[in-house]
Amino acid sequence: MFPARVRAGAPSALAILALSGCSAAWGCTDTTAERGEAGVRVQVEDTSGRLLGVTAEVVDWRLEPHPQVPSEGDQVHFRYRFDGADEMSLPAVDACAVDEERVALGCQTVYSSEAIGPVGDLRGDDWLAVEHPERVAEVLLIPNDQSYVGRTCEQDIKDGGGLHPPEPAGVGDQL
Repeated sequence: MFPARVRAGAPSALAILALSGCSAAWGCTDTTAERGEAGVRVQVEDTSGRLLGVTAEVVDWRLEPHPQVPSEGDQVHFRYRFDGADEMSLPAVDACAVDEERVALGCQTVYSSEAIGPVGDLRGDDWLAVEHPERVAEVLLIPNDQSYVGRTCEQDIKDGGGLHPPEPAGVGDQL
């Protein structure tokens, strides 16, 4: 009789373990969001593709030597703006200098928290060092919010996992 009760209760016990997160090997998955369409002006979106109510925009850009390392030649100096960002929504997006075919020549993440200005209209500037500055046709932003710092299954098998931003853009990526 005892073995029958144990067998009868086993599925329920396994279900409780699975729902409680104790079934780490069964339930933890990491997925990556798809990269959004790059543009000069983008609506910032979270990992699920929902708009955050924040617009990021490249205001202007030019080639010039960086004042701290002028001997390295021209770099891409660009200005950007985050409209709608506040202390609660401090997004970050990838900025990329691209050639005429929208192939990335250099990229980095820009953070609204590093921009200054009144709440809702944060402005900043940054530099991109590229190997062939003469090939730069424009500077684009990728709309995916890169500020999300979710834990992966590898870091925390019980509480990690879920949807993460796309990998940051890099040299050679087609945007």
